[in-house]
Amino acid sequence: MSASTSDGSFATGGRLTIDLAALAANWHGLADRVGDNVATAAVVKGDGYGIGLEMAAQALAEAGCHTFFVALPEEGVRLRSTVHDAAIYVLDGLVPNSADALVAHDLRPVLGSIPEIEEWAAVKRAGARTGSALHVDTGMNRLGLTPADARALSEQRDLVDAVRPSLLMSHLACADTPDHAMNRRQLTAFRAVRVLLPNIPASLANSAGIFLGGEYHFDLVRPGIALYGARASAEGPNPMQTVVTLEAEVLQVRDVKRGETVGYGAAETALQPSRLAIVGVGYADGYHRAAGSADARQGARVFVRGSHAPLIGRVSMDLLAIDVSHLHGVERGDYVELFGPHVPVDEVAAHAGTIGYELLTGLGRRYQRIYVNGAG
Repeated sequence: MSASTSDGSFATGGRLTIDLAALAANWHGLADRVGDNVATAAVVKGDGYGIGLEMAAQALAEAGCHTFFVALPEEGVRLRSTVHDAAIYVLDGLVPNSADALVAHDLRPVLGSIPEIEEWAAVKRAGARTGSALHVDTGMNRLGLTPADARALSEQRDLVDAVRPSLLMSHLACADTPDHAMNRRQLTAFRAVRVLLPNIPASLANSAGIFLGGEYHFDLVRPGIALYGARASAEGPNPMQTVVTLEAEVLQVRDVKRGETVGYGAAETALQPSRLAIVGVGYADGYHRAAGSADARQGARVFVRGSHAPLIGRVSMDLLAIDVSHLHGVERGDYVELFGPHVPVDEVAAHAGTIGYELLTGLGRRYQRIYVNGAG
């Protein structure tokens, strides 16, 4: 195993171990799933889903990825310094006053309105060679051209020719639920748009869309969350390798008597004499307060000394408590896995009433980040 750390810190709230080989393996697995006739891109917005944009992009580029998606122009500028020759699309589109930066760094805006397209056409007519994508909304109702806009645009061939888009795309709203009727409706709507705007490479599938099957793949797929090891589809086991492991140290081990309460709000009462381990991580580190436990509800679990252990009481800003009464030998300095290979990030997210995306992208700055390249 080779490893590097993003800082020399010795006093941190915890550590994040990020397996870049697993990230690359996940990309290869998705590329194999869609086949050689479909390009596989990578979404690295949100600071590479929390693992570090530059490190994620470098590993993915080395794996063979040639097309990347970010949300913001600033993310694209950062990314360009790492992937010099790749195609980079900016999902938020032609953000006001961003055209000069997009052209300077060869960043392709994902154009989702007629005013954006008209502005970009003027940029192109002035000599810019930077590409772009057209985004058509097929049911998400966020960004994107409406079907009526797409129809009107199809009748303005001079405008389309001026922009010369390199990609036509839409975004699935319910792909993580394979049987949802919205998936088929969006597929039908996207096919209709392709008839209006032919001869442009097309992309519809995000991570979950890849698992819907070949008719959703078109020319390019855009995996995001699946690359980072989290569950993309609600159906079947998660085939992705774990990329991110979050751990923190035990700061103290203590005994509590039956009937005593633990943490803020006296939220949970010990039903028997118990042994607790106090762990140095909390919601200031991005571990959600809602993942905690109370008398009326079970919280998340962790993994320590080869076994799972439940949270007990509320998660506070810098600390949480776990019940290790059933374990032997837990002591100060032991590392506890908050999520990783033994506790899936999506399981913790479910206890917190959220999704793996939010946990990963919300990880705080107090961690030591350790990058490894496989277990060999």
